[in-house]
Amino acid sequence: MRILIIEDDREAAGYIRKGLRESGHVVDHAADGEEALEMARASEYDILVVDRMLPKLDGLTVIETLRTENDRTPALILSALGEVDHRVEGLKAGGDDYLVKPYAFAELLARVEALARRRDPETVKTKLVVGDMEMDLLARTVVRGGEEIILQPREFRLLEFLMKHAGQVVTRTMLLEKVWDYHFDPQTNVIDVHISRLRSKIDKPFDQPILHTVRGAGYRLQA
Repeated sequence: MRILIIEDDREAAGYIRKGLRESGHVVDHAADGEEALEMARASEYDILVVDRMLPKLDGLTVIETLRTENDRTPALILSALGEVDHRVEGLKAGGDDYLVKPYAFAELLARVEALARRRDPETVKTKLVVGDMEMDLLARTVVRGGEEIILQPREFRLLEFLMKHAGQVVTRTMLLEKVWDYHFDPQTNVIDVHISRLRSKIDKPFDQPILHTVRGAGYRLQA
């Protein structure tokens, strides 16, 4: 999933961002309410994680503004204000869930995944299938030909992006931006190394290759 963290505390944002990325998600960060609105309007996110107290525009105002613009992206509100009235206020503002600080990251992750499951299944797919390979986005598993394939978090994100664009040519720039969150070319062979590792797991043990190189363009996942 692609998640936007809206949090002015850099340390807290970094902690959440690291945990979500290790869980295989693509994560962006906005440090204030105005920046959050700009980013939410410019890109499509699966989940918003919104701190209630923010500079410029508070978290509830951000959510209310997006709702008036018909943006229904699920929002998890984070707040030190934990009284019943505070939680009710957050939900009435358009929040979908409310988590009181301090919290355990495991609970935050569980709530994020629960919000994803609640969404319209036509909007958020929880399973991807290409040929005889199936990926379960919630269980974080991959099976091909009845055999489970064990992937590292980055390999899982790489394969997820390729499966979501099955049949299409995926360029190196697309992979750098969407899988590695780089908006520049690091001038390394990081993509080649990970593609090679991925091939060794999803192609080599099987009769038919599914991950193809398109010379001079990028890669295509196709049965």
